[in-house]
Amino acid sequence: MEFIATLVIILLVTQIVSHFSMRVGIPDVIGQIIVGIVLGPAVLGWISQTHMINEFQEIGVIILMFIAGLESDLSLLKKYLKPAIVVAFMGMALPIIVMGIASDLYGMQWFESLFIGVIFSATSVSISVAVLRDYNQLDSKEGATILGAAVADDIGGVFLLSILISMMNGKGGGQQMSLPLVILLQIVFFGGTYLLVRWLAPYLMEVSNDLLTTAAPSVIAMILCLGMAELAYAVHLSGAVGSFFAGIAIANTQKRETINRSFVPIGYALFIPVFFVNVGLSMRFDHFLDSLWFIILMTILACLTKLLGCGGGAKLTGFDWNSSYIIGSGMIARGEMSLITAQIGFQSHLLSEKYYSDVITVIVLATILAPFILKHSLHRMHGPQED
Repeated sequence: MEFIATLVIILLVTQIVSHFSMRVGIPDVIGQIIVGIVLGPAVLGWISQTHMINEFQEIGVIILMFIAGLESDLSLLKKYLKPAIVVAFMGMALPIIVMGIASDLYGMQWFESLFIGVIFSATSVSISVAVLRDYNQLDSKEGATILGAAVADDIGGVFLLSILISMMNGKGGGQQMSLPLVILLQIVFFGGTYLLVRWLAPYLMEVSNDLLTTAAPSVIAMILCLGMAELAYAVHLSGAVGSFFAGIAIANTQKRETINRSFVPIGYALFIPVFFVNVGLSMRFDHFLDSLWFIILMTILACLTKLLGCGGGAKLTGFDWNSSYIIGSGMIARGEMSLITAQIGFQSHLLSEKYYSDVITVIVLATILAPFILKHSLHRMHGPQED
């Protein structure tokens, strides 16, 4: 009952804070993290991480990544293939190199520095989509390129995360396994993922139509989501990787909209808010002043590497400077993907506790700054927004 009371507090406060966050133009994800910071050990100490909270947030990550795969529009990559891939590649490479080097100069181990670069190579365009919609630019060539690049960015980020976790070779507490065997199992896993996307998921969704049970398609989708998460964990990948590809598999069936309508309430009504609150619960401000210059530097680099990397990629593929500025600024926000990557890396011992809070702080600050930079780029090209 103590956990149920804690859950009620988390859900109630996140709803209130998320509402007012959205009212003032701040992403609700940021509000939920702030709830965890304020209610957690960092400030008030009313809520702490427990076994049950950890279990709920684990499910939250799995469902969130499943929804991310489910909502990935792979057709955009076909239509804007060249600029999307170039923008995504440049936007991933520059943060990995620059922020990895910056982390190394601060005295981190090379592997941890590399992982920090991977964290900030991710992009979350949900915030950018809202701004682009306000300016009626979602269907523009810039908007479509941003969305297409975000799909490629997400898939690339998942593969990079998989590789890094594999390189740890079970140091997160799992059973030791030889690297060649791990690679072989993962090849089999991704081969099975192709079969899932191409044949198995569409077949299972068709079968679900004939089942007389309540919400059969959603239950089958949940089985695929959790089953793929468990299979991914079995081959030394994150469970979030498996659920992401399960979402992509369902996205290529006729049940995509039905499953999306059922999973969004399941995730966002219970599990996903617990995940973001848990991110805040993990933060400490014991050494905040000691890390202040590191946070400032990394926040500036987080914005500039995406702006210059993605914007430069757009320029290379034929966009003018104004369009390149829009595309670069539209890819700055990190949001969910970076938070998920940081959390998974922290749990897998890719990222030390010493720098975890600092990295989360930088993600939050960069995500807050992103919509303001995008609005400036749109204002330069299209003028002020019309009411």
